[in-house]
Amino acid sequence: MSAALPDAAPASPGDETPERRVRSAPLFLSAPAALLFVALVLTPLFLTALLSFNQFDYATGRTGGFTLEHYLSVLTDEYYLEIFFRTFRISALATAICVVIGVPEAYILSRMGNPWRSIFLLVILAPLLVSVVVRAFGWSMLLGPEGPVNAALIALGIGRMKLLYTEGTVVVALVHVMLPFMVIPVWTSLQKLDPAVEQAALSFGASRGTAIVRVVAPQILPGILSGSLIVFGLSASAFAIPGLLGGRRLKMVATVVYDQYLSDLNWPMGAAVAVILLAANLIIMLTYHRMVEGHYRRRLG
Repeated sequence: MSAALPDAAPASPGDETPERRVRSAPLFLSAPAALLFVALVLTPLFLTALLSFNQFDYATGRTGGFTLEHYLSVLTDEYYLEIFFRTFRISALATAICVVIGVPEAYILSRMGNPWRSIFLLVILAPLLVSVVVRAFGWSMLLGPEGPVNAALIALGIGRMKLLYTEGTVVVALVHVMLPFMVIPVWTSLQKLDPAVEQAALSFGASRGTAIVRVVAPQILPGILSGSLIVFGLSASAFAIPGLLGGRRLKMVATVVYDQYLSDLNWPMGAAVAVILLAANLIIMLTYHRMVEGHYRRRLG
């Protein structure tokens, strides 16, 4: 009889095959980022959501217990509903203006050659190096009662106008701040587009405008979608510009959260308003994403 073969020694943890190491590498590489995301994003959101269900005693300023009163107050009070409607109206208007200005700007930028492309790209990105608060103060000086704009209106015989603390001023300042976030995603989509596609449309007799609308625009819809989602989300949660240029009367949701936390010291109410803003933002953005994505798939098959 032949001798029995010895059993193979069990594999030690250090004897991992190269295939297993390759498969586990993405997990180990993404673990630090995942831990930071959980610690810095999900944990504060979870604690804010828990705080929004706490009761608040105006006499002592203490919180505790469980209640849905804050959510019911926000969702049934016309004062808060008007603020939410104003916030989303201003955000949608700022997003639409950014699309109208940013898409042609990105198209022109993509057709430029060096060194002009680099120069104008730097001009577009340069405002991001300046604080939003500084830019808001700049707009307040420009549009103030004694600012250059009113001085020009007086010189033209129109007279002094109230430009500060209006929705129009907030929209203009938001467009100024958010425009780079629209231009860059659209420009990135245009960089991936083959210029020969547009030239083919022109060679078949299409005008420049028709080629842009019928050929180029449908293919850069993902860039427009990404930019508009970023602009809308940041505009709806903006605080510095509504706070400095909107004043105390033209409130938006972020300024209401600030007032509840630091003026009224009603942290649960402020947390409830913040959670409702987050939920409403997610619903609006996901609905818009599905609509634009469906249109993009239908156009390109």
